[in-house]
Amino acid sequence: MHALSTEIALPQTDEEASALLASLAAEIARHNALYHTHDAPEISDADYDALTRRNAAIEAAFPHLIRSDSPSVAVGAAPAAHLAKVAHARPMMSLDNAFSDEEVADFIGRVRRFLKLPDDATVALTAEPKIDGLSCSLRYEGGRLVQALTRGDGRVGEDVTANVRTIGDIPQSLPAGAPDVFEVRGEVYMAKADFADLNARLLAAAGTTGKEARQFANPRNAAAGSLRQKDAAVTASRPLRFLAHGWGEASAMPGETQVEIVAMIRGWDIPVADAFTRVETVDAALSVYRAIEAARADLPFDIDGVVYKVDRLDWQARLGAVGKAPRWAIAHKFPAERAQTTLNDIEIQVGRTGKLTPVAKLEPVTVGGVVVRNATLHNADEIARLGVRPGDRVVLQRAGDVIPQIVENLTRDEPRAEWTFPTHCPRCDSEAVAEEGEVDVRCTGGLICPAQRLERLRHFVSRGALDIDGLGEKTLVEFLDLGWIREPADIFRLAGHRGDLVGREGWQGKSVDALLAAIEARRTPDAARLLFGLGIRHVGQITARDLMKMFVTLPALRETAQAARAGDPEATERFALIEGVGPVVVAALCDFFHEPHNIQVWDDLLAEVSPPPFLVETRESRVSGKTLVFTGSLETLSRDEAKAQAESLGARVAGSVSAKTDLVIAGPGAGSKAKKAAELGIEVIDEAAWNAIVAAAG
Repeated sequence: MHALSTEIALPQTDEEASALLASLAAEIARHNALYHTHDAPEISDADYDALTRRNAAIEAAFPHLIRSDSPSVAVGAAPAAHLAKVAHARPMMSLDNAFSDEEVADFIGRVRRFLKLPDDATVALTAEPKIDGLSCSLRYEGGRLVQALTRGDGRVGEDVTANVRTIGDIPQSLPAGAPDVFEVRGEVYMAKADFADLNARLLAAAGTTGKEARQFANPRNAAAGSLRQKDAAVTASRPLRFLAHGWGEASAMPGETQVEIVAMIRGWDIPVADAFTRVETVDAALSVYRAIEAARADLPFDIDGVVYKVDRLDWQARLGAVGKAPRWAIAHKFPAERAQTTLNDIEIQVGRTGKLTPVAKLEPVTVGGVVVRNATLHNADEIARLGVRPGDRVVLQRAGDVIPQIVENLTRDEPRAEWTFPTHCPRCDSEAVAEEGEVDVRCTGGLICPAQRLERLRHFVSRGALDIDGLGEKTLVEFLDLGWIREPADIFRLAGHRGDLVGREGWQGKSVDALLAAIEARRTPDAARLLFGLGIRHVGQITARDLMKMFVTLPALRETAQAARAGDPEATERFALIEGVGPVVVAALCDFFHEPHNIQVWDDLLAEVSPPPFLVETRESRVSGKTLVFTGSLETLSRDEAKAQAESLGARVAGSVSAKTDLVIAGPGAGSKAKKAAELGIEVIDEAAWNAIVAAAG
């Protein structure tokens, strides 16, 4: 501060200094209002900084003359360690709500009945947006801001005076002629654009410190958290604004209507909603509501309805309040879960399982208290149903207050080119197809697709697959980022990176060796686990075991799948013999082994690992090596138990009867399978006979 005082010409007397500080406080306050409130700055940032530096230099030279409305006090003074609780001079009441046109008409009817007015008497109302902010009361005495309180419980609020002084919209003093005591009431809020910038700054700041980013969920939370800071300097760094909508205690009321008093407040350079207006009929009030609702997404701040107030102050006084709400005002709320906005673009996101999901990129809008920039469009059928294209005006809602979705296209009749669903994956350019009977389109790239890679690798090392201890998601992400792994085979080549890994954060020689040992232990994996780990669609753990019981080796499975795709009937029939493996699974296997990149991943992996033939430990029995079919209802055991028994006896269980079937076990209700077995001359036994075979095998 001393350096500033030597560089800047300083006044010589207390009188000169006091006059200059008063002038600077007023001038800086005016420029703050021009910049923050009106978006019409008259001077450059450099000139503004020069004013604040001059103010600081004079204060350093004359500290005994620092003003209560000084710019330096406003940005630097901190309140006490906790926010003091102060009683309101007049309660800050809440409003009753209306959720339909009929309820608004009922409100007017109640006003007429209470005042004993004729049914056709005009009840003029004011209408204004109901801003979604933090209620605050500003108390001016002798034209100077002396106190600011949050609403609290309506009777007692929190003292946020020091923090409020940092808000550029709020003047530190009122012009001459203002009532000696006047409380301006309104909402402290954060504009949508400022909220987005704040979250971006918080994210960037977290990135430089390595800490997890703490971001606000919505503008109201951001405003509330910023206003209640213990340190006013933190509040000063947050882009808070203020919008007045009423008043509390006043020593004089220089007007007879709501319109007149609001105009007076606006004249004090305190912001008031641009859409504030006066109406004389219910229809006119509802028209204002519709107009504000339509413009809701384009307003710079969040709103959740329209507030109507009886215009005449003498009528307000007569109407009074009931409970905590005035009889002379009501909030006509918007549907909380819906809003209108513009669809700027449609992007395709590729999920971890390869599903292509169209995502609507929206002009940011608050829905249910959350700023929404994206919404799911689900699939191509949903896009066709809505007829949406970039540029459309849409109605948005949060499904179950969780997932934003578009429910209506307001401009579908406008001439605009249709949006077409892609036929190839935007991440890897592999073919994107929908299986027969499904609407979801999926990338066929599998392990080569960057969008699927992490999930596929995580699945590959999971407990049900290769179960490699130490390769959790965090480690996989690290190795992916380093470029050390891209496909499963790379896991078995990680030993080549040992020297680079030792010494990295979290990695010591012992932990690296433990990981590499866990990987080496899986060089001869169970074939069914390996098959499941590849993440082939529809091939779960049980299906993988069923397939390997039939084919024994992975090369045999691949050869049969490729033959089936080529139309070989014997290959197709071999699949048909496996109970639980239907056409959907067979199609998925055929598609997998049809894609060259999948074959490359397969071959690369089998060059690193050597799964032994898949053999199920069995007991010798009369059905060893035979193919069985169970049909009808089993009364003493479940179908799964019967299947397990058959496999333990060395038999294979098929889902259909064919010439290769050796034995059919038929329970009550057996139908076409038993009939076909009889036609083919295949032995058919009942459940009791089957239990005898199991018992005989010991």
